[in-house]
Amino acid sequence: MGRLIRTFFAALALSASQSAQAQVQTPDAAITQDAAAVAERLGIPSDQAARQLRLQEASVAVTDALAAEFSSRLAGIAIDHRPTFRILVRLTGEAPEPDRTITIAGTSVPVQFIPGSITTLTGMVQAISAYQAEIRASLIAPPGLGVDQRSGELVAVVSSRDVDREGAQALRDRLASLTRVPVRLRVLDQPALDMGGIAGGGRLVGSKPGDPQRYVCTAGFAVTDGSRYALATAAHCPDALQMRDADGTQVTLPFLGQWGWGNQDVQVNLAPAPLSSLFYADTAKTILRPVAIARGRATMRAGDVLCHRGERTGYSCSQVELTDFAPAGDLCGGACLPTWTTVAGPVCKSGDSGSPVFIGITAIGILKGGSYRRDGSCGFYFFMSTDYLPTGWRLVTDRSVSLYNLN
Repeated sequence: MGRLIRTFFAALALSASQSAQAQVQTPDAAITQDAAAVAERLGIPSDQAARQLRLQEASVAVTDALAAEFSSRLAGIAIDHRPTFRILVRLTGEAPEPDRTITIAGTSVPVQFIPGSITTLTGMVQAISAYQAEIRASLIAPPGLGVDQRSGELVAVVSSRDVDREGAQALRDRLASLTRVPVRLRVLDQPALDMGGIAGGGRLVGSKPGDPQRYVCTAGFAVTDGSRYALATAAHCPDALQMRDADGTQVTLPFLGQWGWGNQDVQVNLAPAPLSSLFYADTAKTILRPVAIARGRATMRAGDVLCHRGERTGYSCSQVELTDFAPAGDLCGGACLPTWTTVAGPVCKSGDSGSPVFIGITAIGILKGGSYRRDGSCGFYFFMSTDYLPTGWRLVTDRSVSLYNLN
């Protein structure tokens, strides 16, 4: 257990000074790393990506204020990273709203208003809730349903079997007529699957009673109820979980409970020692980051860049696509509620379940599952916001960490 504590729980977060194998990043180093991944993904220079990630986080209060100001007309808010950073606000009705320039962290950021949407964001979310059961019953494979705030549309993630049977245009028109909101289809061969499988960001293994197979998941973030410490992962992972050190030493993380209905997919496994907030933030598990703050579901915008670190696919960053998303199938003990968020991969795979979703030193969510194309590649993954940790449990955060230099 001594070696395990030194190497593994240091990585999970006992103490940065105990970790001989992993580097603990500063907030600015974390943003620099994420910016390099974003630059490659978006095709922009790394220094521009770093500036824009800082603006992305600093702009949350601005978009919250815009959402409140235009609440009666709001059809969506999106972040655009190319060619430069800007905020897009989609409004219902034809009444024009003059574009603005807002200064954020010393940078002038354009805000563009786009009128002409048919339905508000609230109306689209209500349509998902009202018609989800009827839509599911009418299709071979129950679809995923979410809101694209960039276009002001309800997106139905449907199986190719349903498109082959009904025709894409006919299916889209039928769903639009039923819901009375604009609909766009996205066709994926596997609309949604849990990524079953378990250090923040490290490997968890477990088994199920009567099943000799060993399952892999990824641990999410360290959590506490004020007296106990634990790791949060996905509820559909095995109850009995263990972690192994490089020399094969194994420690059991006792199962406390799981919450997997509607808007949650989270499990808590107790740690044998206090944990700090550190989690792995690179593929090779040589870099650790502290969690300083969390960002809630209501602040998610189409176009936001987020990263995740899964045990099977490693570290990657991409953009939010759909907010208010209800995953396909019966992945939430039945139909899922429209409280999930999708990210455009670029990679996801079984074994990533439970992994941390983050940007810089900000915790965002816990990965649940993914949707896949006909060739098996990742269409997108979706995650549960840290808002939905079980009652009484909260993220372990490091309040001594200074936030990013926004200038």
